[in-house]
Amino acid sequence: MIIDIAFDNPDSPHAGIEVLTFDELKPRLKSSVARRPSRLDFHQIMLVRDGEGTAMVDFVDYECVRGTLLHLRPGQVQRLPYGAAGHPADLDAVLLLFTPDYPPPLPPASPVLDGFGPVAWPLPPDTFGTFDRAVQELAAVYRSWHGAPATHAAGLDLTGALLRQLLGALLLRVAALSDPDVDHDVHATTADAYLAFRRELERSFATTRSVETYAARLGYAPRTLTRACQAATGRTAKQLLDARVSLEAQRLLAHTDQPVSAIAHALGFTEATNFGKFFARQAGLAPGDFRRAQR
Repeated sequence: MIIDIAFDNPDSPHAGIEVLTFDELKPRLKSSVARRPSRLDFHQIMLVRDGEGTAMVDFVDYECVRGTLLHLRPGQVQRLPYGAAGHPADLDAVLLLFTPDYPPPLPPASPVLDGFGPVAWPLPPDTFGTFDRAVQELAAVYRSWHGAPATHAAGLDLTGALLRQLLGALLLRVAALSDPDVDHDVHATTADAYLAFRRELERSFATTRSVETYAARLGYAPRTLTRACQAATGRTAKQLLDARVSLEAQRLLAHTDQPVSAIAHALGFTEATNFGKFFARQAGLAPGDFRRAQR
């Protein structure tokens, strides 16, 4: 069973952000939590400065080495970076944990906070240096804000505002990174069609698995939508659609005790047997076998 983890800053219960190192996080985790997948209701950005390990996000493994940037969104399933024998990895890493409503309103950064954005980036040395300085500044401001006496209300307000703006600046830097799963050398019109499809897919994957329906809603021909998806990702619109439904099914199977038939119905399947065949094609296991493998 996946463990739900709500945002909880133990030192500042009313704060919407916490900045800490991976070493500071590990002692707070029970061994059962550290070894099992968890589902967050907050954002988690981690910059790896040294060491190595493997993180699992939505049932996909990501190598964590110097220069790796990870961004988990609320609702995603993760297993913290681990090393030999499944123990937490030995990493020099900084984590930014923040609630969905904490960042300042910055429309250019909104795609970063979308549920379908990239999870991991391998940063080249120069870019890593820029992010490392930005994260270290955030950490320093957080420490001064957290350590200031409560009697210095005006100073706390100013420092808190600076902290939010620094987080906003970091999110803009993340937004400027290329999506490692997307070919950005595609025509702007094609890219717009792909992004529109991905956003509509997030809203409607549980109610329709028809590419024709998505195309009609967005004002494109089905062939145009498929070409746009292939140009951006190498996968067709139907493949992306099926992958999104399969991911949600994996989350529900691992995270809940709902019967397979109920999960099938929630994802728009009229018959549990059809869902079982679909899931086996996508995940390589029957739904029940997949659920047992997560326990």
